[in-house]
Amino acid sequence: MSEIRLYVTASERDAERILAILSEVFGEEDYVVGTTEVDEKRDLWEASVYLMADEEDEVRRRVEEGLAQTYPDKDIQREVIPDVDWIAKSLEGLKPVRAGRFLVHGSHDRHKVKVNDVAIEIDAGQAFGTGHHGTTAGCLEMIHSVARSRPVRNALDLGTGSGVLAIGLRKIRNIPILATDIDPVAVEVAKENARRNGVARGLRLVTAPGFHSPAFAEEGPFDLIIANILARPLIKMAPQLAANLAPGGSVILSGILAAQRWKVLAAYNGVKLRHVRTLWRNGWVTIHLQHG
Repeated sequence: MSEIRLYVTASERDAERILAILSEVFGEEDYVVGTTEVDEKRDLWEASVYLMADEEDEVRRRVEEGLAQTYPDKDIQREVIPDVDWIAKSLEGLKPVRAGRFLVHGSHDRHKVKVNDVAIEIDAGQAFGTGHHGTTAGCLEMIHSVARSRPVRNALDLGTGSGVLAIGLRKIRNIPILATDIDPVAVEVAKENARRNGVARGLRLVTAPGFHSPAFAEEGPFDLIIANILARPLIKMAPQLAANLAPGGSVILSGILAAQRWKVLAAYNGVKLRHVRTLWRNGWVTIHLQHG
């Protein structure tokens, strides 16, 4: 069955707002939403949602309802996605990404690693997280800052995707790390990436939706919890996340649009986690909070 992209063309500012609306509409559901620049000179961007062809009528209706109040006149356009490995294709020309001391690169760019770099090798795969998205790069930068400034004895990477964040932390701190994802394919990809980066020992990878696994009780509570997901599930899981955090522990949250920052902070202030710092990257934020 073919895949469909429904998209709206707008300025960068409006595209970010439309992306926030789409993120709210589809929440924790298994739809990919995103923005893409199509014409820099004319400030044209596309805000998109990806779906299977048999879902088109329902998804289009929900997009129309979501945009009705703020963007009632926006034309929702349609594109049929060819049967191509777009993850691999889109990464072919991407350059290595620096985030603090971390350098995330593909196998074809190993020669670009410098002496003091903490290199993380991630090739195109079936899981989210190559370092090129503002949320992933922001998390890596924040991980380096937090790990350098306070003791961390164990950690949790919730929604690990490609495993890039857990791998990065394991490379700078020789501590036990639990990394989980709701998608079993992502977990297998992350295991292979951990082996490739030489950090498989001490890194436990588990398929688990939310906090529903005995692994959390077995490995926790955690001095550091990293969750690069989306704003709505982060808000919902705030009490459970706080319950798995060790006294004095730190939390790094991302997958949050700038406009959603205050809602996330309010949810975590409600479970006694205080704001320490926010990093801003390309319309997305990464937030560091601390217990106590």
